[in-house]
Amino acid sequence: MKWTVVCPYLRLEPERGVAALVGGAQVALFRTFDDGLYAIGNLDPISGAAVLSRGIVGSRGDTPVVASPMHKQAFDLTTGECLDEPGVRVPVYAVRVTDGMVEIADLVGERT
Repeated sequence: MKWTVVCPYLRLEPERGVAALVGGAQVALFRTFDDGLYAIGNLDPISGAAVLSRGIVGSRGDTPVVASPMHKQAFDLTTGECLDEPGVRVPVYAVRVTDGMVEIADLVGERT
């Protein structure tokens, strides 16, 4: 698995997303209020727009989510599953912090 350095961890604001280009794909990277890091595909499969990094970060119960800024569907940041449209999902990327730098895996995987 190849990792791409995206940015320093401290540059990420809690409850905000940023977009990054990783292995030719647009990825939405999020830091949650509890300092969790999540990376999903940036393309909203409902609207077709690359906007998920601009979504509203929050939670549904214990599940961290981002709500699309287009039509407000919520996507589980751990699985990529859309909580409002069964069968719809976005890719989930592995993310880690190494020496204070956020890295995202070039290979897409799904966390379960």
